[in-house]
Amino acid sequence: MMPTALSLPARMTLVALALSLLLTAVMVLGLAMGSSESNFHAVWSTLFRDGTGDTMQAAIIWRIRLPRVLLAALVGAALSLGGLVFQALLKNPLAEPYILGISGGAAIGAIVGIILGLSRIPGVSTTAFLGSLATLMLIIAISSGRAVLVKDALLLSGVMVNAFCTAVIMFLLSMTQDARLHNIIFWLMGDLSASQIHHVGWLAAILLPCFMVIFIQSNRMNLLLLGSDMAASMGVHVRLVTLLLLVVTSLMISVTVSQCGLIGFVGLVIPHLLRLAVGPDHRVLVPACILGGGAYMVVCDLLARILPAQGEMPGGVITAMIGAPLFIILLRRSRQ
Repeated sequence: MMPTALSLPARMTLVALALSLLLTAVMVLGLAMGSSESNFHAVWSTLFRDGTGDTMQAAIIWRIRLPRVLLAALVGAALSLGGLVFQALLKNPLAEPYILGISGGAAIGAIVGIILGLSRIPGVSTTAFLGSLATLMLIIAISSGRAVLVKDALLLSGVMVNAFCTAVIMFLLSMTQDARLHNIIFWLMGDLSASQIHHVGWLAAILLPCFMVIFIQSNRMNLLLLGSDMAASMGVHVRLVTLLLLVVTSLMISVTVSQCGLIGFVGLVIPHLLRLAVGPDHRVLVPACILGGGAYMVVCDLLARILPAQGEMPGGVITAMIGAPLFIILLRRSRQ
């Protein structure tokens, strides 16, 4: 646990510096390791000396590994931050986009876009965003249309909608009878192998403003944890702030799903661990989740690349293997 005697700027600086170093280290590790062996000296030479030396190795690092590592960092940051926002709004450590069904709704929209032959950006991203918004509105409607901070009704509604989205996804896959079926199935399990540098640029252009909006609202998220009435008495427009955070988070999740499919439990694992490490202040947690979530996803994607003897496995398999047991532990603790 980080010492609470430090001032807020000092805590933010210390957390940002430590997690930035961690993210940099795992990104370098991700560039150096893979099916084609490299070393740290070769990575350094390729990145900072105009790729002198082995041209094949330079091509692997620049065209394959670097876009994939950057994509994993952005995806991990978005999913981790999305989980933090939902946990703050619902006041429930078990809430995250995958469990609530927001990711499932985005996946339905993305699959529809893929079947229609739309481009990844903006076509599939737009249909994924529409799917996530439709799912979010459906969850709120099922939870009686009352204040969106009624955590129990919203969480249970999300679980039911998630099950329904899974059924719709299976239906869409059963109706797809061409060669794209295998690609869609692999993509649904969380696939980062098709990353390209221009896709990473588009994703960063969408996600970075979302990160800024959530950071600006971080202190209001602290006040929302005190309750709607208390937050309103302290000048927070509860409905407006909640709606803004929900829409921005849905946008983040939808563009992430459109790029790499369904990756679950990142928004559960990282916010929970960082909350234990740095405390509950969202002004510290928001940048911590961005950096820590990015580092975690880079590590998971690296494991997905190097663990199989041949080929690779989807990154979502690794995150589920880690996150599902933790979800069960948290569920048992919450019942106790």
